[in-house]
Amino acid sequence: MDNYIISIFNNKIFFEIIKEIKLFSEFEIKHYNDLNLCLKDAEKKSQLVIFFNEQTSDIKKKKIPLILITKKSIPKNNIPGELIEYIKMPFKILDFQKKVVSLMAKSSFKKNSLINLAGYIIDKNERKIKKNDIEVSLSEKEINFLVLFSSSKEPIGKKWVLKKVWNYSSESETHTVETHIHRLRKKIFKKFNDNNFIKNNDKGYYI
Repeated sequence: MDNYIISIFNNKIFFEIIKEIKLFSEFEIKHYNDLNLCLKDAEKKSQLVIFFNEQTSDIKKKKIPLILITKKSIPKNNIPGELIEYIKMPFKILDFQKKVVSLMAKSSFKKNSLINLAGYIIDKNERKIKKNDIEVSLSEKEINFLVLFSSSKEPIGKKWVLKKVWNYSSESETHTVETHIHRLRKKIFKKFNDNNFIKNNDKGYYI
């Protein structure tokens, strides 16, 4: 699991309690009075935010692991994202600890499923490619194909793609690679208007 910082916004008493009982002694615990600074730091670092107010909509839009401690119950279908948890006051401190550990695990899994590739984000978990708030769903083979590109700085030959993505013998004669690249190029061009996403030369395909 990543070395998370646990950030507690505004509630200094709760911050002091958590520090005193050494509930998360393996993590750094920080307290913020400035919400903008708290969110800015959280987006730059591996930082989980504890926030005592369910009414603030801006914080819910941030793509950070977040626990909202509230005075009323929140229906599960009203929770806006998988990295947001609610805890109703009063609560048991061990239940709170379980929520924090569970959310950290979810966030780490999510983070490790993302790959940066030529200005795009490849989400292995959701099987999507994203850029500028636009996203396209991909097949499992298309994801594996792009992951292969991300691990190589050199053009990749057809035989290597067949072996690594389709488990075909390097001696196999098939148009599988060409067919999938053609389909993937069409998807990318249709959504992102990018006609140069997958290029090729005499050494193979590259991005």
